Amino acid sequence: MNLLNKGLNPKYDGLVAAFLFFLYLIIVGGNLFILVFVCCERSLHKPTYLIFCHLAMNDLLFGTVTLPKMISRYWLDDRIIPFSACFTQMYFVHSLGAIHSIMLLIMALDRFIAICVPLRYPALFTTKNISIVCLLSWALTFLRMSVVITQALNLSYCASNVIIQCYCDFISISSLGCGKEEVKFAMSVAVGNAMFSLLLPLAFIIFSYFSIIIVAVLKLARTREGRYKALSTCTPQIFITCLYYLPRCFVYISSLTLSLRILPFAWSSSIASSAMVQHYARGSPLYL
Repeated sequence: MNLLNKGLNPKYDGLVAAFLFFLYLIIVGGNLFILVFVCCERSLHKPTYLIFCHLAMNDLLFGTVTLPKMISRYWLDDRIIPFSACFTQMYFVHSLGAIHSIMLLIMALDRFIAICVPLRYPALFTTKNISIVCLLSWALTFLRMSVVITQALNLSYCASNVIIQCYCDFISISSLGCGKEEVKFAMSVAVGNAMFSLLLPLAFIIFSYFSIIIVAVLKLARTREGRYKALSTCTPQIFITCLYYLPRCFVYISSLTLSLRILPFAWSSSIASSAMVQHYARGSPLYL
């Protein structure tokens, strides 16, 4: 592909590898600290912090699935990834992304019930109930994503074995398949699954936080302290939600404008997609 020469200047590979390695250490250390601290501190054994633990575990696994290969690419110039390893990485990338979205939905629901229907909160959001819901989210998402990956596995591949990406994702891999109708069907299944995994939780998250703001302004307007407490308790969740969804919106908008030929470079969508992985800005080709 002609795009192979548009990557990062090789003289910066060592610097990028060091940065990614440092980033990975922060991800591992920070999330392990959260898990251990919440586990050891009994006062934090509450539904809200349990959700945070699931988010931390998800972030830890996602970084472990994506970053080591990126580091080896820049540090050791290792651009080869086995076909089976690529599909395994693709499975976990999409599964963990969908699980993260569901966890954000549960977190938004937690705040929505706590502020808008506070009398029902102790009965609904118990540690046991949240544990069951979170575990079901993990199990059902892994099961659902296996259907999507099976669609890609069933394709015949006869195109190039190069993807302009720093990790394996469904669109990059399935676009290498043979048979226009088979590839189109597999992509339609993946797009439908993505809409369910991302847009449905996002719609409820937006609704819930708007409801919380309205309740905080109208019902709690008489007491400044109550209004401040209601809004401040949602600030971390809103920040985490924006941190997750905004890069993805950037990816989709970039892909859309690319298809409309607004962007002048064919590799702009690849840059956007790579930014989604730990918000790193540029991917490099991998050879399957």
